Amino acid sequence: MSKKRRHEDHEEHIDESWLIPYADLMTLLLALFIVLYSMNAVDSKKFEDLSNAFSLALSSGQGVLDMPSVIQKGPDSDQKDGGSAEDKDSMAEKEEQLTEEQVQELLDQSKVELSELKEELDEYIASNGLSTSLETSLNMSQLVITIRDNALFDSAEATVNSDGRKLAISIANMLDDYPDYNIIVAGHTDTTPIRNNEYRSNWDLSVMRAVRFMDIMLSSNDLDPKRFSAVGYGEFHPVAENDSVENRAKNRRVELSIVQNYIDENKLQSLSVE
Repeated sequence: MSKKRRHEDHEEHIDESWLIPYADLMTLLLALFIVLYSMNAVDSKKFEDLSNAFSLALSSGQGVLDMPSVIQKGPDSDQKDGGSAEDKDSMAEKEEQLTEEQVQELLDQSKVELSELKEELDEYIASNGLSTSLETSLNMSQLVITIRDNALFDSAEATVNSDGRKLAISIANMLDDYPDYNIIVAGHTDTTPIRNNEYRSNWDLSVMRAVRFMDIMLSSNDLDPKRFSAVGYGEFHPVAENDSVENRAKNRRVELSIVQNYIDENKLQSLSVE
């Protein structure tokens, strides 16, 4: 009889071939992260902390982030985008200096000053009998002066009349005491179409009315032109329906918006939501 051969016991080996492509994938991901990260201006302390964290996490002795950088440093490496690292830090500090409480304080102070200007304007309106053509309104961040077009211009014209010039000069003199405010002059019309040799549309008319009123304000005083801007909205920002003579007259207007020039609009919106 043939003898049966005894099979030798073999140890079962776990297939670990997946570790090689997995390690390669992790290396590639780390390399990509390093390249992307090195493209930005990096704080050395944060970079060192990040390197140590990766070294500990991977438990591989020398961290990949400890390897020499492939990006050469030049004498201008700390100056990017036209500014030094110190300038950027200074700008960041200034941005962080204005907390929401401080912005609210600025808003409160601005509201007090704008209220004083509103009182001065209202007294001028009353003493000159302009209540039917001139009014003021104050909200959270700005004072708006609304002037009916018949107080400034002839029909379908942008040349400021003599009464309008006096008004522009008077307002400019009042604004001289408020140098921290920007002034936006906006022209508005009704929906009545206009087309002549000088103005192709209500857009043109509204823009020219705003510009010419602003020019008189600037030419009569030492106001800073950098504080001023002029826009024209045509018939597209009405305050009333254009369904009657009276309502169309309300829509034909010039508005002056007086707003604090250092208030961040994003912070204003966040405060108003609260």
